[in-house]
Amino acid sequence: MLPSRSISHLIFISLFIAGSVFLSAQDQPEPNAETTGAVRSYGINYNEKYRSPIAVDVEYQSIRPMSISYDEEYRINDFNLRGIYSFKFMPQLQPYAGLGIQLVAPLKAGDTGDAEKFSHNIFYGVFGASYIHKFSKQLEAGGDLYLGLGQALYPNIDTLYNETRGAMEFLAGIGGSAAFNISYNFSLNFHPTLRYRRSFSTLERFNGFSFGLGFGVAYRTGTDPDDPKAEIKSIRFGEFDLPPMFASMQSYYSSNPIGTIELTNTEKFPIHDVNINFMQAGFMDAPTKADSIAEIGPGESVDVDIYAAYNQEVFSIEGISPLTAELSIDYSARGNTGRQMMTVSYDLHDKESLTWDDDRKMAAYITPSDSALRNYASFVRQSARDVVNPGLNESLQVGLQMFYGLTEVGCIYQKDPTSPFDAAQENPFVIDKVSLPRNTLKRGTGDCDDLTALYCSLLESVGIETAFITTPGHIYAAFNTKEEARNYQQIHPDKTRTLNIEGELWVPVEITLIGTSGFEQAWEVGADEFNKYENETEKRGLYRTRDAQQVFRPVGLKETDLGLQYGEKASIARAVDQATGQLVNKIIAYYDQQAREKDSKSGYNRLGTICTQFGEYNRAEQAFNYALALDRNYLPSKVNLANIMFLKGQYQNALRLYHNVEQDYLSRSRTSSAAYARVVLNLSRCYYELQNFDKSADYANQLKELDPGLLRQYSYLTEDGAGASAAEG
Repeated sequence: MLPSRSISHLIFISLFIAGSVFLSAQDQPEPNAETTGAVRSYGINYNEKYRSPIAVDVEYQSIRPMSISYDEEYRINDFNLRGIYSFKFMPQLQPYAGLGIQLVAPLKAGDTGDAEKFSHNIFYGVFGASYIHKFSKQLEAGGDLYLGLGQALYPNIDTLYNETRGAMEFLAGIGGSAAFNISYNFSLNFHPTLRYRRSFSTLERFNGFSFGLGFGVAYRTGTDPDDPKAEIKSIRFGEFDLPPMFASMQSYYSSNPIGTIELTNTEKFPIHDVNINFMQAGFMDAPTKADSIAEIGPGESVDVDIYAAYNQEVFSIEGISPLTAELSIDYSARGNTGRQMMTVSYDLHDKESLTWDDDRKMAAYITPSDSALRNYASFVRQSARDVVNPGLNESLQVGLQMFYGLTEVGCIYQKDPTSPFDAAQENPFVIDKVSLPRNTLKRGTGDCDDLTALYCSLLESVGIETAFITTPGHIYAAFNTKEEARNYQQIHPDKTRTLNIEGELWVPVEITLIGTSGFEQAWEVGADEFNKYENETEKRGLYRTRDAQQVFRPVGLKETDLGLQYGEKASIARAVDQATGQLVNKIIAYYDQQAREKDSKSGYNRLGTICTQFGEYNRAEQAFNYALALDRNYLPSKVNLANIMFLKGQYQNALRLYHNVEQDYLSRSRTSSAAYARVVLNLSRCYYELQNFDKSADYANQLKELDPGLLRQYSYLTEDGAGASAAEG
């Protein structure tokens, strides 16, 4: 039996170790609200990471009975060996089996009394289970419970026929433990236990409870997961070959897979928190996350799409750059973390290269934000500013202006000798070249895709919506006039010249005719090419630039001054003026023919209105007079003819005609109509221009009663003559 001082020392050591374990637990971070299984999101699950499947423990215990039914004192020493197993699914729960020997001898050596008589040894075996929690790699604590049987041998009790007296014993115990792990494989532990013993014989002297204090050394099998040799490799990579990559598709690759790889869990247990990343050094600011998978089951395979978020550096390469990228897989398995890498080689092509597996890729080369293009477009519009026809569709005129602007700067079509579009379009694996619009503008030559990208870029830079049309072996441009489809005559009298796209009229332009033909011929050829496949619509495609750029954004540019010679403004203005006049004449001619064929007052009135719209006042006057010749009381033509006189500055003639119309409305008592209010307005305006301000004011007051809102648009009519004269001065 241990002296009381020894017992005190053991208790002190026990409290010290328990306190250390408690303080270690207090140092752990607070758990996050989010957890995945047993692994907290803030850090490591030490129980899983440092689990050893099998351990062997050798222990010594000094035992003191808690109730003594005998007078003698005994020294009770216990030596045991345990084999411990740790469950994979719950590493804290550790069943064990043990063998031991307990030596019970008198405290005083040489005692020949009853003490020596009842000295004995117990050989025993136990089965039990521990629950152990690791607070860190070094410290752990827990408790255990066991049951067992033993054979007690009493060599000094009277024997019969010279045989040793023995007895079967029942054993049970419950205890706590605290351990310090010297390394992953070795630990020292402190093990206090409350033990119970009962004999199955009449030898009941030692039955009852006892308290034991034990110390042990354990050896654990396995490899330290922190050792580089312990790296887990639970993932098998499938084949992963990247096709050629293109800088022009930079934005596309960040949201569309560049490839797919199969990942297989080779373990017989699941792996968790699988994160897949793709990294290209030099061309990415950070790894591109491909996917996160909560769990991959034992033997399970998953297909993962790989993405690539390249930075702007990809636009700086020239030609072809052979690259090697890394695919990394991070995951956890049974509390251990693993990382596996795979390298993949591929070619990265410069920003002017692409394959035509998707015609929408053209959108990546339409660059309206390029300042060089914006500056040139502004120059062209300024050149044609004085020849703009206010009655003709604005978008149509801008399209016409850009065409002749490119003609003036010397742009011509030149077929690409190395990778022509027709050959590249037929084979999606052929790598084609599309020149950036700024380079085409500077060079002055390009094939169909180069010139289409340039023309669309210029139009988009001034707010005109564009599209590109593909037909077998060809690509060309189109732009939106924003004119309603029912008003096609306002664009061109031939309905087949315009494309009805969602109720709006689009103009196709065969841009390869630039430098050799005029705008109208390029327009006609573009329309004919589109209509050629009216019965085979699968052979043609129209892709709106702004829609396609939602998928294929424009390539990044390093903007520099092109040093471009813009050409002569006067030359651009002459070409635009001539082409605009020809187009206006065609539209007027159409309405003239319609009027002649019908020979109706409404037809000639419509012709006059169109002529007025385009500023052809003399032809408009002639048309309204034809209408009035057919019906001298035809009120619409009377009003329109008066309007022409006013626009031509013939205010006396206009005044006479407006008064005539006024009498017509008065005689028919139609003075409440909006049309009559307009007549009153025009009478006031005529008198104002003739400087008869009193009469102008009289009619202005009438208008105030009829339509105050209309009068507010011409507030100068309410001013007196002096005020008006001063304003004009």
